[in-house]
Amino acid sequence: MMTSMTGYGHGEAASGGIAVAVELRSVNGRYLEVVTRLPRSMVLRENDLRELVRQRVLRGKVTLTVSVERGTDGQASLKLDVASAKAYYRLLNDLRKAVRLKQSVRLEHLLQFSDIFEPRELENTDEQEWEITRGALEKALDALLAMRVKEGGELQKDLDARLGFLSDQVDRIEQLSKEQVPHERERLRERITRILEKEPVDEGRLEMELAILAEKLDVTEECVRFRSHVTFFRQAMASPEPAGRKLNFLIQEMNREVNTMGSKSSDTSIAHLVVGAKEELEKIREQLQNIE
Repeated sequence: MMTSMTGYGHGEAASGGIAVAVELRSVNGRYLEVVTRLPRSMVLRENDLRELVRQRVLRGKVTLTVSVERGTDGQASLKLDVASAKAYYRLLNDLRKAVRLKQSVRLEHLLQFSDIFEPRELENTDEQEWEITRGALEKALDALLAMRVKEGGELQKDLDARLGFLSDQVDRIEQLSKEQVPHERERLRERITRILEKEPVDEGRLEMELAILAEKLDVTEECVRFRSHVTFFRQAMASPEPAGRKLNFLIQEMNREVNTMGSKSSDTSIAHLVVGAKEELEKIREQLQNIE
């Protein structure tokens, strides 16, 4: 079944006072690209997180966002960096003396420097945090892939309907082409007869030219190949394997066959059908940019 490259997934997990939320967003991409937005405690696990995504997502640009909250058991989540606070106090006093201010350095002045506080380090939480994060990521991946499959199913229905329209167009082109051949044969015979009005017509040569004309106008081969591409296209859509690249190749081949049908005929009705078919093929090509 086809899978879209667009989707969203959210997962949460918590244990031992640690709560992790993971958010995944994916959009179109030629290859797989994983962009991460991680808290400082998860930076060393960035490659592990990317690998977990790669194991389940093949194509698209995926943005992975992780947020971690830790319970404090009644303690502040920050602790004071006493050395930094004292250093700032001395610097402010030196500044006050240098500019000859009488005002003394107060606590509110020190609080302007946020780096005098630092996160409280919790002991023995690295592995626990990683396990919780991995669990949240798996849930987010499940949700992301479910959405991508659902959207892929909707795209498949749309593409199948468009293929039906194209098949009808090609059937009409083939029928009109068959009707055009006898008409063009008669036109060529009349033209040659007028040109050689007073000279005998070489019937053998005329028949050979008419046969060549009929072959040039015949689009049966192109129609057969087009229908074959449609069959392969539908099979690829139904396959469990990722089909995006194969479908793009097939749509190029179908476009080539339609172009050849148009170049073989000067009939305006066929020309209009060819234009309509090419417009529909372009719509399909745009849709395929979102298929994994």
